Amino acid sequence: MLAQQIMLAAAQHSPGVIDGYPGGNTRRALSAFQKAHGLDVTGNADEATMTKLREATSGALLVSYVISADDLSGGFTAPGSSMKAMAQEGNVGFASASEGLAERFGMSQGLLEALNPDSDFGEGSEILVVGAQPGSIGTVARVEIDGGANELRAFDEGGKLLASFPATVGSGEFPSPSGSMEVRAIAPEANYTFDPSEQNWGGDEMLVIPAGPNNPVGGIWIDLTKDGYGIHGTPEPGNIGKTSSHGCVRLTNWDAQRLAQAVSAGTVVEFL
Repeated sequence: MLAQQIMLAAAQHSPGVIDGYPGGNTRRALSAFQKAHGLDVTGNADEATMTKLREATSGALLVSYVISADDLSGGFTAPGSSMKAMAQEGNVGFASASEGLAERFGMSQGLLEALNPDSDFGEGSEILVVGAQPGSIGTVARVEIDGGANELRAFDEGGKLLASFPATVGSGEFPSPSGSMEVRAIAPEANYTFDPSEQNWGGDEMLVIPAGPNNPVGGIWIDLTKDGYGIHGTPEPGNIGKTSSHGCVRLTNWDAQRLAQAVSAGTVVEFL
């Protein structure tokens, strides 16, 4: 299962958090990979699918990595327990070195710690991490967001499927928009502003939470041409594809960052 998830991520069909456990996000990624490569779409890792995944993957699946001073710069403090606390404290960074390193390599913190049970994750420590990593998606001309499938798909100008990601798409109370719109702007280090005059949840106080991986949008925002809606990251990557959102489209931070590098103002975004 761990090998499947690593190879799927490297092949541009993200299983979300790489954790070594089976689940809906991995089955979704398998189905997307199969469809993109002309295989029977089953969502199962049959022999033909595993052969194609191995052919598409270069490099070792797990590699050794030495923790540097840069990995630990800035220190680690648990973010506040509420939006108000985060706004007041100005802290939305990682709570620990293991959390930051896990996110860097697209892994769950639990997997990182299980692979390195004796590590203190200090400077100079040699640890085992996910090796094969996805390259650039390429230039994305159109994005499809399928709420029923909890999936975001990225296509090139000719209609070829370049990448797919598990996504949390709206909810019954806060549905995402329908129809077609465009990317308006990209904020790679986005703060989060809560305006109670525009929301019917979250209290009655204006709050501005600084940019960072643990703010409510994961520190990255792809703005859409419908006011208040966007594609963004999350402080809780393990919940992607499994919980609801307040109308927007939520990805893991690393998937949102990769998508942001592949789209631009004017990229078409279609809600199915």
